Amino acid sequence: MSEDLIIEEIEEHREEYIEFLRSLIKTDSYNPPGNEKNVALKIEEYLNEVGIKSEIFAFGENRANLMTTLNNQFEGKTLLYNGHMDVVPSGSIEEWKYPPLSAIIKKKKIFGRGATDMKGGLAAMVIALKVLKKLDLELSGNLIIASVADEETGGIFGTKWLLENKMTNIKCDFIIVGEPTGLKPLPKAILLGEKGRVVIKIITNGISCHASTPFIGKNAIYMMSDIIQNLDNLDEYIPKTEPPIHLSELKDLLLDIFPNREILERILTDQPLLQHILKSLTSLTKSLTMINGGIKSNVIPDRCESLIDFRLLAGQNTEMLMNALEKLVNKLGYQVKNEPAGAPEEVFVYLEIISESEASYWKNWRDSQTLKEFTEIVHKIHKKKPLYFLLPASADASFYRNSEFCQPTIIYGPGNASTAHAIDESIDIQDFINSIKVYTIFAYNFLS
Repeated sequence: MSEDLIIEEIEEHREEYIEFLRSLIKTDSYNPPGNEKNVALKIEEYLNEVGIKSEIFAFGENRANLMTTLNNQFEGKTLLYNGHMDVVPSGSIEEWKYPPLSAIIKKKKIFGRGATDMKGGLAAMVIALKVLKKLDLELSGNLIIASVADEETGGIFGTKWLLENKMTNIKCDFIIVGEPTGLKPLPKAILLGEKGRVVIKIITNGISCHASTPFIGKNAIYMMSDIIQNLDNLDEYIPKTEPPIHLSELKDLLLDIFPNREILERILTDQPLLQHILKSLTSLTKSLTMINGGIKSNVIPDRCESLIDFRLLAGQNTEMLMNALEKLVNKLGYQVKNEPAGAPEEVFVYLEIISESEASYWKNWRDSQTLKEFTEIVHKIHKKKPLYFLLPASADASFYRNSEFCQPTIIYGPGNASTAHAIDESIDIQDFINSIKVYTIFAYNFLS
C-alpha cells in the first residue's frame, strides 16, 4: 500500500520535480572552477519546504559540499545516496543545439550540461528524501544524502573530504551513487565496480638547435613519440592482474538479457561499441589526451609535455604503473629524472602524477539479498530486467569501498552514459521520473 502511495505522490508532483531538475541544470557549477555552492543553496532551499535541514560545508571560492538526513536517528539501518553537484565545462557553446545551461525541453528530454552527469541522479535522490519526509511513513532507519563537490576533478575535496571529516562516526549499511547507468540499447545497468584513473604528465627534455641541422640536437617531440608508440608494451612490466569479472563472466551476465548465446555473439559482432566496452573492462587502458611541444617552426624542440590517462583494473595501483613506465623509458634508452629541469645538454624524461583514484569492486555482490531486492524494484519500475555490469570509468564509489566504510556500494542512476560530457547532453524525462520511484521505494523498503 505504501509503495502505491509513493508512486501516486511522485506522479502527482511530476511537473514540480521536472522543474527542480531544470533549476539545477540552469545553475552554473562548471568544474573547473567548481561553484558547487550555487547548487547546494538550491537543494537547501528545496528541502526546507518540508522542514528538512541541510548542512553546507563551504570551502574555497564559492565551493561546497552538502549533507542532509531524513531524521536524527542512527540506531537502525542507514542508507546513503551520493551525487555530485559539479559538471564538466560545456566546451564550444556554438556546437550545442541549445545553450548548455538552458535546460530546454524537447522530445520528452531535458537538454543541458549535467543533465545526465549527474544532476538528474542528484535531483532524483534529493526528491526521494523529500517524498519520504512529506509522506511521513513509518521508518526505523535513516537516509543520508551526500551532495558533493569535486567529483569531476578527483573527488578529494568532495566525497573523500566528507568521509574523513563528517562521517567518521556513521555506520552505513548500503550506498547508491547516482551516476547515469543507461547503456542503450541495453537495459538499465546496476554497476558493481569501477576502474581506477591515473593521469601522468610526461616531460621529454631534449637539446634544441637550428632545424636546418637537426642531428646536432635531440628532438623532444621525437622522444615523446617513442614513448607514445610503445605505450602498449607497458603490459610487459606490470604484474599480471586478473580483471574482477573475466570476459567470459561478463558475457554470462549479458546472457541474462539475451535469449541465447548465439544471439549474444551475433550482437557482439554487429556492435563494435559493446566489444570496446568489454575490452576496456578487462584490460589496462592508456590514452594520450594532451600534448604540447615546440616554440617555433625552425627550432628543434628541447621540451615536450603530454598527459596520459590510464584506467586501472582493481588490483593495479599507481606504484605499479610508475615502475612500469620507468622501465619502459629506460628500455627506450632514456634516463628518468626526479625533477623536470636540467642542464641545456641533458637528455632525460620526467614523470609526474597529476591525479589518481583507485579502482574498486564489491566482491560479495552475488550473496546480497539487499541487491536482489533493489534489482526487483528496478525491474518493476523500468519494466525490464536490469543488467549487472562494471563501469569502465572512475566514480566516487571507490572512496566508500576502498576505505572499508561500506563495501555494499552500487552505482545506479538516470541518464544514458553515452551522453555524459557530450555536446547536447540530455536526459529522458521518464527515465528521471522512474529513478525517483526506484530511489524512494527502495529507501522505504530498506528502512521499514
